[in-house]
Amino acid sequence: MAARVLGNIVAAARRAAARAQGRALAAAAAKSSTAAITTRALSATSYNSREDSWFKSLFVRKVDPRKDAHSNLLSKKETSSLYKIQFHNVKPECLEAYNKLCIEVLPKVHKDENYRCELVGTWNTWYGEQDQAVHLWKYSGGYPTLTEVMSKLRQNKEFMEFRKERGQMLLSRKNQLLLEFSFWNEPVPRSGPNIYELRSYQLRPGTMIEWGNNWARAIRYRQENNEAVGGFFSQIGELYTVHHLWAYKDLQSRDETRNSAWQKPGWDECVYYTVPLIQRMDSRIMIPLKISPLQ
Repeated sequence: MAARVLGNIVAAARRAAARAQGRALAAAAAKSSTAAITTRALSATSYNSREDSWFKSLFVRKVDPRKDAHSNLLSKKETSSLYKIQFHNVKPECLEAYNKLCIEVLPKVHKDENYRCELVGTWNTWYGEQDQAVHLWKYSGGYPTLTEVMSKLRQNKEFMEFRKERGQMLLSRKNQLLLEFSFWNEPVPRSGPNIYELRSYQLRPGTMIEWGNNWARAIRYRQENNEAVGGFFSQIGELYTVHHLWAYKDLQSRDETRNSAWQKPGWDECVYYTVPLIQRMDSRIMIPLKISPLQ
C-alpha cells in the first residue's frame, strides 16, 4: 500500500515536471517567434526606408552649395538697374477714370529729370486677372536711386494727391522689386500695335540658378520674331518669382510663334528640365495704355 502511494506521488511529480517543461518550451518558442517577427519587421522597415529614400532620390533635386547670391550670378553686371512691377486691382466701375488719371500723371514722372526713373510699360489686363493695371518702372542706379526717387515724390504735392485719388479707385495692390536676367534683352521702347504677355512663374526655393542656366540656353529659340521683351526675377516681395515679358502682333501670332519653338531642336529640353522647378504659373495678356513706351 505504501509503495503504491509513493509510486503515484512520483508519477504525479513527473507529470507536473513535464507540464512545466512544456509550458517553458512554449513560452520560449513564442518569445523566439515574436523576436523573429520584430526582426523581420525592423528589417522590412529598414528596407522600405532605403527603398523609399532611393525612390525619392530620383525626383528630389540635390542643391549644390553656392558661393554667391543668385542675384549676383544671374543679373547683369554692367548695369545696376532695379525694376519695380506694380499690380493694381481696380474697382470695375473706376477703371476708365483710373486710366485717365495715370495718363495725366505718370508721364510727368517719367519725363522729369529730377526723378531718375523710367516708365518701361503700363498696361491693362485683357485676359487673366480682370480690371487690373500693371506698371513696370526702371531705376538706373539700383536701390539708392529708388530711395531717392521715393523720397522726392513724397515731397511732390501733385503726386501725393494723385496717390490719394488713385487709392480710392483700388480694391488691392502689390508690388515687387526685380532684377533683370543677364541673358535677356533689355526692355526698350517699341512701336505698336502689340499685345503683351506676362508669364509669371513661382519657382521652388533653391532652383533659381537651375532655371537661369536652362533659360540662358533656351532664349535663342524665342528671338526669331523679336517677341522677347524682358526677363526678371524678384528680390523683394514674393520671392523666387520669375516674370517673362513677350510681345506679339495678336493672339494668332502668339499661337504660331509659340508652336514654332517646338520645331527647334533643344526647346523641348528646356521645357523638360524647367517644368519640375515650377510650383505654379500664371499668364496675363495685356493691352498697353497710349502713354506706354512699349506699344
